[in-house]
Amino acid sequence: MKNFLVLYHAPAEAMAQTAALTPEQQSKGMEAWMAWSQRVGDRLVDMGSPLMNGKELRGNGSENDSTKNVSGYSLLRAESMEEAQSLLEGHPHLGWNDQATIEIHETMPLPGM
Repeated sequence: MKNFLVLYHAPAEAMAQTAALTPEQQSKGMEAWMAWSQRVGDRLVDMGSPLMNGKELRGNGSENDSTKNVSGYSLLRAESMEEAQSLLEGHPHLGWNDQATIEIHETMPLPGM
């Protein structure tokens, strides 16, 4: 089995809209996520969480606010990239906002770790 890092991207405006929702509205929005996690089952290693206030750090010590619009992450386990992608079919993040996207990366095992 391989591990896959799933990065959720959304514009800052969409994140601000979500932050302005009532707790009841936020809970309702999580229902689709919970249904997805149940469908994926034990292939979902870590549901992850929303992310905010990202920083881009440089070797020279400088930093900037991140412009990548990374809004969250999850960790999946699958046999292949194709299987990992199939686990993301119908994911609620993609229906949340017209500009919302999902990025997926296979993690590489480190020798000796």
